[in-house]
Amino acid sequence: MTPKLELDALTQLSDPEFADARSSRADFVFEAQGLRMWVEAHAPGVFRIRCGSSDALSPEKPSARAKAHAEWLLAREEAVGELSVSSAVSEDDCGWLLAQGDAVLKVLCNPFRLELWLSGELVWQSWSLAQGEGPEGRAWQLGIDLDPDEAVYGLGATPGELDRRGQRLVSDLRDSRALPLAWSPRGWGLYFNTLGRLVHDVACDDEQVYRVQFHGNVLDAFLFAGEPSEIINQYSALTGRAGQPGLWPMGVWLEQTPGQTLDDVLRIAAGLREERYPFDALQLAAPAVYGFQQDKPGFEWNAARIPDVRAAQQKLQALSLQMAAPTFPGVLQGTELFDEWEDRGWLLIDDESGEAHVFAGNDVTGGKPFGLLDLTHKDAYRLWSERQRQAVDEGLGAPVCLAQLDIPDGITARGGETGSVLRTIYPMLARKALFDAVAGHRTPQEGVILSTDLFPAVQRFAWQQGPDVTNDWAGAEHSLRTALALGNSGVPAQMHRLGSAGAPLDGMTPELYVRWLAMSVFSANFSLQATEALLPGSFDEATRELARHWLQWRYRLTPYVLGIIEDAVRTGLPVQRSMAQAFPADPQAHVWDTQYLLGPALLVAPVLQPGEQTRVYLPAGEAWWDLNTGWRYEGGTALNVTAGLDTLPIFGREGHMLCLGPVAQHTGEFNSARLLDEVWMFGMPEHSPVVMRNKIRVMQMQGSSYIKGLEGLRILPSEGLEVKRRGAEVRISRAR
Repeated sequence: MTPKLELDALTQLSDPEFADARSSRADFVFEAQGLRMWVEAHAPGVFRIRCGSSDALSPEKPSARAKAHAEWLLAREEAVGELSVSSAVSEDDCGWLLAQGDAVLKVLCNPFRLELWLSGELVWQSWSLAQGEGPEGRAWQLGIDLDPDEAVYGLGATPGELDRRGQRLVSDLRDSRALPLAWSPRGWGLYFNTLGRLVHDVACDDEQVYRVQFHGNVLDAFLFAGEPSEIINQYSALTGRAGQPGLWPMGVWLEQTPGQTLDDVLRIAAGLREERYPFDALQLAAPAVYGFQQDKPGFEWNAARIPDVRAAQQKLQALSLQMAAPTFPGVLQGTELFDEWEDRGWLLIDDESGEAHVFAGNDVTGGKPFGLLDLTHKDAYRLWSERQRQAVDEGLGAPVCLAQLDIPDGITARGGETGSVLRTIYPMLARKALFDAVAGHRTPQEGVILSTDLFPAVQRFAWQQGPDVTNDWAGAEHSLRTALALGNSGVPAQMHRLGSAGAPLDGMTPELYVRWLAMSVFSANFSLQATEALLPGSFDEATRELARHWLQWRYRLTPYVLGIIEDAVRTGLPVQRSMAQAFPADPQAHVWDTQYLLGPALLVAPVLQPGEQTRVYLPAGEAWWDLNTGWRYEGGTALNVTAGLDTLPIFGREGHMLCLGPVAQHTGEFNSARLLDEVWMFGMPEHSPVVMRNKIRVMQMQGSSYIKGLEGLRILPSEGLEVKRRGAEVRISRAR
């Protein structure tokens, strides 16, 4: 059971009084509690609610650290919406209406509560708002009424139900895997803008109330109105969006097994190349293959792991592979550098002893105890980021860093952060420093930092590594549910792992291996494990051929999937979209929570149990085209589908198109002038396809669709359509 946030002397806010209004903000006063509340039209459909003392809400001169904290949390601080304020809600209840178009926030008295209305329908209402004292100072508690059948999504990673009802999550505890965005298909979303500890009790203690508790001088919450896709769009615009991953990270990755030598994994890689299994990247296992020298603040490569860096790079280049390698923001205990940086104050220092806190060894440090760099210290931050950039310049393709550590309460960083705030910001600063190193000198910024760490605004940094899983059907479902939960929380891309070298291997049957691989192909990306039992070569010839089939599909899908990720940079929408997120108006679809929408065009229903028979639900309000048969189905129905191991239940959304690239062994074979090979149409085109470097546009005129930019491509029309082409222009119309 995760801990509660114990609050002393909890006082309910009551009797608000209207104080003032301006174009984008309305001010209220709680005289009895000596507090003020500001409600701001932060953006269309977004209300920012801040509550606290006058001094806390509007400090005369915010400190540099406070400004930095605000920038870490918000990509856009200024309000861009307009607010219309009116009073006299009804004769029986006093209050005020704060309107932004169809979204109206009601501030009501008798008792005090907030209600969010969208297009004339009540979608969200507070149950209570209280403030009190906690172990870290002023604390707040917001209670939200939930309907008996109302689901709450988001709030981070989970291997279980995507609906978070009945769960309690603590933001700074690693095991909670929590993120700060929650939303409901009813039409509301909620984000608490704080680095402090957040405790989410989602109808756990009281099955009708979602209660949020946190510390802070100011309650600072953003309330979103709209469909889930609109909420995630506004949330990511507010808190930041991901940079581009680049092209090579879109290829399949190969993960080295712990204890495996570089020569061993290179032999495996060469064997995969010889057997024509396409892949692009080699991810080295822990411990770290590079780090600080014992007596100098420069990086050196671990000679026991990579005896000759230049020779290793040449071997990788010969195999057309990029390298990803683990790193950590610290220095080993017992070295001269540890002692020097302890004296200089560059390590996290224990408040009581005045000495550097020594963390127990882990996999990345090879079991050796270490000190953590104080990344709130600008010089330590700059040094670590600059050294990482040197590693990138020397051939490192992507760093792998896990920095979400259990930092004890008795440590205060140079910037003044301690406790839950320090535990929250540390992985954030580590990821930011790495992104600065990998992508900061590129225009546009692109690159990936692989990590499982979760923290506010984590979606700014591509991309998230999937969980370590078991080698059975439950492991495949665990990976999928985690990706969908992260997508619900605003994280655009998760990299799946096909099995685990550290788990028992007897559950990985040929059937499961192929099903897991097929599911991973239709995702943001995935990695193979470099252990014989989890590679295609350990299976029979039929399974090996199926593996080639699905890996070829992965590379053909690259233009489409990278197009979805490029779209996420603009919209924040994830690659794999849960049914509740994609189809909020169809409650029946939410039940089918292991199906997902891959981008805007493809409905994917992975087979997550033995056998060829499976059930698929096609969401209502749409028509769907079976990619395997070419048949068209109306939505709102469930189908019995027979799916052999060479197929996967996939349905194209009517009005959309799927652009495919050529078969390749690695992304280096892609011709930048000819990235597309085929176009599949699902009914009459209405939407321009999502595709990398999109130059294809769809226009509707006189009952036909005209598409420009398809010169030289093979076009597969839907049944009942005629395709006529003239150069780069294609006209699509109904068959007569």
